[in-house]
Amino acid sequence: MAGMGQIFSRAFFWTYERGTWQYDLAVILILIFVLLTPRKWFNEQPQVGDTAYAGQVQRLTSATGLDSYRVDARLLAPPVQTPALENDLHNALKKTLPELQNGRFSISKIVPVRDEAGTVIAYDVDVHR
Repeated sequence: MAGMGQIFSRAFFWTYERGTWQYDLAVILILIFVLLTPRKWFNEQPQVGDTAYAGQVQRLTSATGLDSYRVDARLLAPPVQTPALENDLHNALKKTLPELQNGRFSISKIVPVRDEAGTVIAYDVDVHR
């Protein structure tokens, strides 16, 4: 007869052969855990997209036909290329600011704002209407 330490060791390292009652019991316990665990225990996800940081667009300056905004970098997915960044910024400004919801504007300049560690925390965006 196996001792308790050996039983726990074999169960932990999954050394039972398929088709044995110990293997079947372990599978049943795993299924019970997966199917009966409350969903809220596993629903902790970071907020991403425009709803998480909707207030993170600030107007810096405004001139005739040219406006400058600061867009929080957390509002965007990490950009791979400049055209993708420009498209993401255009969509973020269009969704966030009522005066730009018609989508008839172009981005003329994008300047990343960095913290002390060099991480991009925001983008200064010049918009031409």
